[in-house]
Amino acid sequence: MGMALSLGRRGLGHVWPNPNVGCVIVRDGRVIGRGWTAAGGRPHAETRALADMDATGATAYVTLEPCAHHGKTPPCADALIAAGIVRVVIGTGDPDPRVSGRGIERLRAAGIQVVVDVRQDEARADMAGFLLRVRENRPWVTLKLAGSFDGRIATATGESKWITGPDARRTVHAMRARHDAVLVGAGTVRADNPSLTVRGMGTTRQPVRIIASSKADFDAPVMMADIADAPVWLCHGTQANTAPWTQAGAKSVPCAIKDRQVDPVDMMRKLADLGLTRVFCEGGGSLAASLLSAGLVDEVVGFTAGVMLGAEGTPSVGAMGLDRLTDAPRFFLTETRAIGPDIMHRWHRAPVSSDL
Repeated sequence: MGMALSLGRRGLGHVWPNPNVGCVIVRDGRVIGRGWTAAGGRPHAETRALADMDATGATAYVTLEPCAHHGKTPPCADALIAAGIVRVVIGTGDPDPRVSGRGIERLRAAGIQVVVDVRQDEARADMAGFLLRVRENRPWVTLKLAGSFDGRIATATGESKWITGPDARRTVHAMRARHDAVLVGAGTVRADNPSLTVRGMGTTRQPVRIIASSKADFDAPVMMADIADAPVWLCHGTQANTAPWTQAGAKSVPCAIKDRQVDPVDMMRKLADLGLTRVFCEGGGSLAASLLSAGLVDEVVGFTAGVMLGAEGTPSVGAMGLDRLTDAPRFFLTETRAIGPDIMHRWHRAPVSSDL
């Protein structure tokens, strides 16, 4: 199962709206097949692992309950049965109502021994975005904050390149590659004119670049120039003028407005409806505050540099209107390590072993 989990992680950021599943086929103590969900979501992991081989009498280790419905591909449960698999070990069940329990039932009805919930916490953590989309109709949200030791992302004059070092920036590119989309607010676009693409990772599939802006009243020459290679979605209010963007190939995603900003709850619901399972938010401060206040941030990844910018610098998170400490969002530390001269620290809203 450890190998299947590792294989499944290769699909992070590349398989939405499908889950990033891994599968390993074993017979007589030897691995005879392996696969993971292909880019774009198909073929599925089980189909790839079974391709061009005789699996008669083998055991399949799969991180998610095999599908049992006819979609764009036949059910994976049927593929395992037809291949002569005699035992299936599953990481976690699939809450999708088209599958939930039915894949397991179909396997057992065919006389296959089924073992469930093996390394379940790891499987659920790896596929947390897919599980959240099915259960709560929203994607997993990672909030990335890179700043000074005293929590600033720019000086008083707006200078921000670069507070953290090249090793931290390279790590951020790797994180972008493992998410379906990168999200920023209009303020970040105005200040930095970022590209938000994955560079230097050897990947050809770019995450969706999402800009949240109630009025869409900004220019972004860098992103406008390469929409054909890296898609851009605009989450905006209904009164926004999106014509320059849509004519260039961007997708318009109308959202409700709350407190003169794009409503983060409605935005995440719309993104889930469009198939996204994992969103990587890179600011700015107002967008970060709105996501935190709405309880939509599942993971915070901080990169802290050993530099002080003082109170006049721009804070990493905007105003949240908190009067009591007990109302503040609280996260659990899960990882800390040095990244070049900087420190990376990763926090989760709840322990990763909790029920997702």
